[in-house]
This record gives sequence, C-alpha cells and structure tokens, in this order.
Amino acid sequence: MKAMILAAGRGERLRPLTDSTPKPLLKVGEKSLIEYHLYKLAQADIKDVIINTAWLGQQIQQSLGNGEKYNLNIHYSDEGDQALETAGGIIKALPLLGDEPFLIINGDIFTDYNFKQLTKLELQGEAHLVMVENPDHNKQGDFALKNNWLENSGEPLYTYSGIGIYTKQFFAGYPEGVTALAPILKEKIARKKVSGELHKTAWTDVGTKERLQQLNDQPNS
Repeated sequence: MKAMILAAGRGERLRPLTDSTPKPLLKVGEKSLIEYHLYKLAQADIKDVIINTAWLGQQIQQSLGNGEKYNLNIHYSDEGDQALETAGGIIKALPLLGDEPFLIINGDIFTDYNFKQLTKLELQGEAHLVMVENPDHNKQGDFALKNNWLENSGEPLYTYSGIGIYTKQFFAGYPEGVTALAPILKEKIARKKVSGELHKTAWTDVGTKERLQQLNDQPNS
C-alpha cells in the first residue's frame, strides 16, 4: 500500500510561524509534524510515500529528500503557487498512487494511531475513514458511524481525523484542479460507499498556534 501525506496548505491560522516555515515542518518536540508520520509509516511497512506541496514546498523537499533516512521512497506532487485543496491534490497525484487502495494522511495532525491497522483492512466500499471524538473546535462533528458505515446525519456525530483509505474509483469522474473533499465525501456517504472506525486515543488537529503550544508543553513531546 502506498501513502500520501497532504502538505500543501498555507496554514493561515498558524501565522506568523508559517510565513517562513511550511506547516508540516513545524516541530513537536525534536521532530517535525510530518516526520512523525514518516516514521510511523515505515513502522507499518509502507515503503512508498507521496507528499503534495505548494506553499514553501521546496523547504519540505529539501528537509525530507528522497526518504532514505526514514527507510522510505518519497515522491512529490508539486501543485505550484496555489494549493488544489484536498480532493484536487489527491486527484493530481493519482498517477503516482497507482491502482490499489492508498492511505491518505493530513500533514498537520498529531496522533498515536497505528497505520498498520489500515494496511490489513479489507475495504468494503470506496473509502474508509478514521473518526475521532469531536474536539472543541469542531463540536458539531462531521459524520455519524453506524454498523461501521458512515452516515451524513444521526447521533452521535464524530469528526474526520484526516486519516483514511481511498480507492482510485472514489475520485472517478471528478475534475482536476481546485476541488474540495467534503462535498465528494457527503455524496459517497449518501450512497453507502464509505466505511469508518472510531479512534479513541491521542489525536490533535494542529491548526493553531495554541494547539501547537499545548502539544509542546506536554511532558512526552
């Protein structure tokens, strides 16, 4: 299984930190956010990783290189000056991702989730998302989870973690260019094409300076 780390975002809410450093290279403890993912992917026996870049993307490539120091093969999907949003970035990278289901990870999350669980999953639909309990910044949640399938409404609602398995078929028929993921997810979920699971331990969306500081203030950071 190949993996793709989404790393093209501007990180507006993390300014001024992200004025000179791309969000995935911000550090928690001694390592950058994206490095935590890379080490965990290597531990899950994933060898090929695609990283999409836009804002300050050259810094990411210079920092991570070809992945040799992580025991990985890293390839880059450069989106130029304007990030293509989540679905657009994945669609652009499809030629690098191949025909088998692939793992997608947001580059700005911090989690103890074991990616190896997903490499063993027998996918039933076109995608499988890892959900988490709603954080304070998304109290309304995103999707319900019933009998291991996602639903657009129901109780309780959970938050999409930014971790999931997707198939090439999931994106079939959608145009290249700037494309958001949420509308596609809602459509596929309505058609019972997306399964899910609930992750109950450590997870943080590092979207603000405050959340980054909270992580760095933790004893084990």
